[in-house]
Amino acid sequence: MTEPRATTASSADGVSARAGSPTIGDLGAALAAGTVSSVDLVTRALDAAEQAQPTLNAFRYLRREQALAEAADADARRARGEDAPLLGIPVAMKDDVDIAGLPTAFGCDDSGRAPAAADAEMVRRLKGSGAIIVGKTNSPELGQWPFTTGRFGVTRNPWSPAHTPGGSSGGSSAAVAAGIVPAAMGSDGAGSVRIPAACTNLVGIKPQRGRIPSHPEAEQFHGLTVIGPLAHTVADAALLLDTLSGGHPGDRHRPSPVSTSEWVGRDPGRLRIGLSFDSPFTATPVTLDPDVVAATERVANALVRLGHDVVLDGPRYGLLLGLNFLPRSMAGLEQWRRRFPDPTVLDPRTLGNARNGRVLGGLPLAAARKAEPRIRRRIGKVFDRVDVVLAPTTATPPRPADAIDGLGGWDTDKAITAFCPMTWPWNVLGWPAVNVPAGFTGDGLPLGTQLMGHTGSEPLLVSVAAQLEAELQWHRAAPDRWW
Repeated sequence: MTEPRATTASSADGVSARAGSPTIGDLGAALAAGTVSSVDLVTRALDAAEQAQPTLNAFRYLRREQALAEAADADARRARGEDAPLLGIPVAMKDDVDIAGLPTAFGCDDSGRAPAAADAEMVRRLKGSGAIIVGKTNSPELGQWPFTTGRFGVTRNPWSPAHTPGGSSGGSSAAVAAGIVPAAMGSDGAGSVRIPAACTNLVGIKPQRGRIPSHPEAEQFHGLTVIGPLAHTVADAALLLDTLSGGHPGDRHRPSPVSTSEWVGRDPGRLRIGLSFDSPFTATPVTLDPDVVAATERVANALVRLGHDVVLDGPRYGLLLGLNFLPRSMAGLEQWRRRFPDPTVLDPRTLGNARNGRVLGGLPLAAARKAEPRIRRRIGKVFDRVDVVLAPTTATPPRPADAIDGLGGWDTDKAITAFCPMTWPWNVLGWPAVNVPAGFTGDGLPLGTQLMGHTGSEPLLVSVAAQLEAELQWHRAAPDRWW
């Protein structure tokens, strides 16, 4: 087990020395100063990814040839005096988004899967911003589990090789926490950006539904899943969110535009913040680990020091919220299952969930979508009383990396519920939430809490998260290298 520590980047690498891992801001400043090139940064990221792969196992595919060519082009653009928000910065992408020339395997066996013919819209925007995508990161099969494990092996947590980096965006969180790339994109259908961010001491933003375009999909998992960034700092996560934001004509959901980067460092005023330890009703009992409770209380106390009013209050979820989530998630799994030429290569648990999706994909799915506005109105009443909700992101610290390996479907579901019962309601609602690091257990495992808001509240959440970052300084910690 490793203990959290502050590290200092070597000035010999051309990046300004600072505590913790280099951020987008650090690398951008070094590129602008000419002390490092994009080819240098991308080469280092690719080399680090390959070196760590046998143990950390963060990546599914690397784009060495393409990424280095794009980096050389970025250097040429900069030499001509051009600029762009992420020009020359190496980043990573979760393997559920199309990148031209690579399969979109989404954690599955890629046998028979043709490479994507074109970039997804958000990949096109990321490349257009100048970012260099070094590769696609690991995910559990079809993003079902908060443990990143499957046919491709076990992805491990940079803070402790015995533990999971979370899921389903665990490859992205591991790559960022290990310092391979300064930021990465994940997707969140039941907490899959926030959970891995909590497990690896990162900021993870689940945006408003439709904030980042889903095209060529009209929506993912019947509106549950959104794309979001993972990064060391709020500023980096907000920059990625703003760079990729904006509807596409092919998207089903196109919310009104917001800008978040300008809210980093802006005082949101004195807020009333609801502290909630409640989780929605589940078929198996949920117990909050004392370390999680203590970490959430530490963040609440930090908010009080920052001048906010923190009160015990939270959403009233009701007993039937899960009946809205299950048809949408299971029917989405069945849609993905049909994309694979040979479904027998899929995990038996995936096939079982997909069978449920065939049953639930008719009238139950239609009823779930029809009920969503009513659910929003009922749960949204909490925002008549508070401005933001603060809650744990996970019920326990990170679990063993192989905790669900070899389990049957019911035992897997129980393990998931025991670990992560508190994130998925915001996917049903489509509202934004941000994981912020909340310190460490006594043996060095990261913990996280989530700030949860109403429709379009990303700017407010970013402002509060940035206040907490300045107070708690989580970005100054980095894991000891073992990979």
